[in-house]
Amino acid sequence: MSHLTGRIALVTGASQGIGRACALELAKAGATVALAARNVEKLEAVAAEITAAGGTAKAYALDISSEDSIKAGAKAVLADHGAVHILVNNAGITKDGLVMRMKLADFEDVLRTNLTGSFLLTQALISPMMKARWGRILNITSVVGETGAAGQANYAASKAGMIGLTKSLAREFASRGITVNAIAPGFIQTPMTDVLTDDQKTGILSQIPLARYGADSDIAAAVVYLASENAGYITGHTLDVNGGMYMG
Repeated sequence: MSHLTGRIALVTGASQGIGRACALELAKAGATVALAARNVEKLEAVAAEITAAGGTAKAYALDISSEDSIKAGAKAVLADHGAVHILVNNAGITKDGLVMRMKLADFEDVLRTNLTGSFLLTQALISPMMKARWGRILNITSVVGETGAAGQANYAASKAGMIGLTKSLAREFASRGITVNAIAPGFIQTPMTDVLTDDQKTGILSQIPLARYGADSDIAAAVVYLASENAGYITGHTLDVNGGMYMG
């Protein structure tokens, strides 16, 4: 499978979980992958894994909550590769808490990382896509951005914002051959969800018609499809990958 040969893909939050899985699948499909996250040591391990499998990848230190880091990281990637054809805005954080007790800093940190960071990185990388008149922007949102979730007002707001951002960018860039789509995972087994209690996990499982948790590979498969030529007529769409947990 090499239908993405010649494409440069940048994946944020690529050191673990969904981001790592997306990077591995994009490389398997032939793309050269720029791996971005704060933990360069973990990124180097992912890059080595991709290289061992015959792919091409390079690690870049990037803190998606920092405008300066985003600008520096984007500049480094463009200096090395000339362009990014496929951008996967995946990096995100949670700082859960009930609204009555949530600190303003926790609300703003989650929005700045999950939503503002995706906006800034897209802004930093869009020019070469527009010149090439081809591009794929994929925003990893969440089912809670569609349903809401008690104790996650900040996270749900950031992920709902990503859906609105996706639709707006899709309208702005469509004339340049750039598609912009969101992928909304349901309950996926990752380090971010491992912190939930057994009772919380059991409660979530009862809400999933397919009666299983998702795997990061389920999200990666959707990313590779939406990055391909086969998805060239899909834009402004939110693809739910949640086992039937939410049917909007």
